[in-house]
Amino acid sequence: MKVENNLSPYELFIGLRYTRAKKRNHFISFISMISMLGIALGVAALIIVLSVMNGFQKEIRSRILGVTPHIQVTADNGAIADWQPIEKIVATHPKVSAAAPFVNGQGMLALDENVQGVMVRGILPDEEDKLTHLSQKMKSGNLDKLKPGEFNIILGVDLAHALGVRVGETVLLITPQGQITPAGMVPRLKQFHVVGIFEVGMSPYDNALALIHMTDAQKLYRLGESVSGISAHVTDLDHAREIARELNSNLPQTLYAGDWTRQNANYFAAVQMEKKMMFIILSLIVAVAAFNIVSTLVMAVTEKQADIAILRTLGASPSSIMKIFIVQGVVIGFIGLAMGDISGILVAKNIGTIVPFIEHLFGVQFLDKSVYFISELPSDLQKADVISISVFSFTISLLATLYPSWRAAKTQPAEALRYE
Repeated sequence: MKVENNLSPYELFIGLRYTRAKKRNHFISFISMISMLGIALGVAALIIVLSVMNGFQKEIRSRILGVTPHIQVTADNGAIADWQPIEKIVATHPKVSAAAPFVNGQGMLALDENVQGVMVRGILPDEEDKLTHLSQKMKSGNLDKLKPGEFNIILGVDLAHALGVRVGETVLLITPQGQITPAGMVPRLKQFHVVGIFEVGMSPYDNALALIHMTDAQKLYRLGESVSGISAHVTDLDHAREIARELNSNLPQTLYAGDWTRQNANYFAAVQMEKKMMFIILSLIVAVAAFNIVSTLVMAVTEKQADIAILRTLGASPSSIMKIFIVQGVVIGFIGLAMGDISGILVAKNIGTIVPFIEHLFGVQFLDKSVYFISELPSDLQKADVISISVFSFTISLLATLYPSWRAAKTQPAEALRYE
């Protein structure tokens, strides 16, 4: 059936009138209210959940990049001997703002009976501020206390807590590179002075990262003048992969430039997949509410058979009847959508206040930092998400009105009035 695009005032008036409870149709009005609330709940849930997932992604990315350089150039054999020319190639790229060498190694830290496995990173303190935000994460001490030859060390807050060590104390670093003695192969041991403690807010770093001066790391791991790789900071995070690809074309074949997206590819891919799945799952709430609109309009059409017949007798066309019930369904959907948008946006913008209040009220903690990396529920409300959710929900509501409206338009006046 062809439906004209223009909507006459009387069609709009009658459609709006049918949305209000009158005499016998209180139950229909109740179902209409449930439909509105269902759409509002679905839309609000979608906005809140997607905002939280956006916030999670943004927060984790920020914390990862606060410790991890944007690009790292490494060698197939794990060490770059003549690294100065490589650093120059990286640093002279037009989209690279800073570059510096680093040394990575594994080891174990011991204090009395406490032993913890660690990832040791040898850095140049003067260059580190240009690459990461570690200096801003210091709880005590500072990076400048890492001086060559003094064998000082800076620990993550959870690592320091597990060892029971404080600034000013000494810990024993055990490396897997052993040395041969008359008694056989024994691990290398070196005492380090704790000169600082940092807190990133992510368990993998706070639990297992230790910083020392690069010169000390070269001596400890017997690298001589070699380094593990070159770190780089780029001007545009979103083009890090492209920059790494350009660097690879200029580097020797034994070297490889990897960007931050590849280093954490599994995590960010999982977040994107979870976001899509949550959108699909929560969309079912909106779909169920749309089915309620169908049932509401079907009951309204059945209850309004006599009214429809009278309108047809007075000259109303089938398309006009169809528009009347489309208006009724669209009003239900629009009100629910507006309620959902408003409540979802308000909660998403204030979730940093709402969640701590609930946690304090019930004495619970929703996010354990050791499990979820962060202990606070972040939120990043994006305009594009709100628009896409609103368009999707309104479209579903509109589609739900088509069948009942078409059924109303097929009503024959004589049949409807036969038993009146």
